[in-house]
Amino acid sequence: MKIAIVGLGAVGGFFAAKLAKSGAQVSALARGATLAAVQAKGLTLIEQNGSSFTVPLKVSDQPQTLGVQDLLVVSVKTTGLAEVAQRLAPMIGPETRIFSAMNGIPWWFFDGLGVDSTATASASTSTAASTGDVAASNARIAGRPLDSIDPGGVLRRLLPARQVIGCVTHFSCSAPEASVVQQKMGDRIIVGEPVGGDPAASRPCAASIEAFRKAGFQVEASQRIQQDIWLKLWGNMTVNPVSAITGATGDRILDDPYVKDFMSRCMLEAGAIGERIGLPILMSPDERHALTRKLGAFRTSMLQDVEAGRPLELDALVASVIEIGGRVGVPVPNLEALMGLTRLAARSRGLYPAA
Repeated sequence: MKIAIVGLGAVGGFFAAKLAKSGAQVSALARGATLAAVQAKGLTLIEQNGSSFTVPLKVSDQPQTLGVQDLLVVSVKTTGLAEVAQRLAPMIGPETRIFSAMNGIPWWFFDGLGVDSTATASASTSTAASTGDVAASNARIAGRPLDSIDPGGVLRRLLPARQVIGCVTHFSCSAPEASVVQQKMGDRIIVGEPVGGDPAASRPCAASIEAFRKAGFQVEASQRIQQDIWLKLWGNMTVNPVSAITGATGDRILDDPYVKDFMSRCMLEAGAIGERIGLPILMSPDERHALTRKLGAFRTSMLQDVEAGRPLELDALVASVIEIGGRVGVPVPNLEALMGLTRLAARSRGLYPAA
């Protein structure tokens, strides 16, 4: 299997290093300082236990040099995806699978998310939407790109959903140097296809799962990957923006009762949207806060972006949820306040496009 990583940041570098060490045929698309450093020194991974290893890696800034791949792992920041996607055609053939491993709502989220996904909705302890409500809501969204993440449907055309394998990452890494990735905690990923069903029944998906398991990842096969994306987003869409506004670590955010209650109100709004589209959240905001509390004084990825002067992934994490709420008729005043405040703070730093 030919595997190429698009985006050798913390996530992509973690994937590349472990896959290369396992013997997989791995290359990477990179540019600038990262390209030069990896060409000169290879890619180094500092593992959670403090040990480290370095792997040689074929890396180029020219997609045609790397050629058509069996698996294309896309792990760039969502803010840069539209630009990168324009260049990927030489790496994508009719059998190439696009392994989507990014934050927030992806461009393919509503492809395959039909009325069959309502099976778990009735299990919710809140006001579960009826099957008819879910079908009607999804009908208003299916096949239509979300303006907040894919204006004009460019990504849908360049990266077809029928070739996508979705991935949710549950690990924390950083990239302290251009050719160095440091694992902070975890190595778990969840993998599934937009259309749902048993990943083992899909040969490309099963082959991808096997490659990542061989590389040492804890891989969970999902029959409804959108549910896993929504659950992770439900926790990240509040603490990330709040950290970007305040500069506070996760523990300090949760220590402030006003801030925690505000985040809970945002989560209840997103939970109502999830009910409407057949992706109910089967826990309370306080239960989710308790899980976040276990992470201690962590710095969110969005806070790290603020500190590094990188554009913020607000559209994928917050604006997309607001847009979905508008399309399915769920009011989200608290999420709108969160978006407005964070957007204004980001614009004042040049980290979000001007109005």
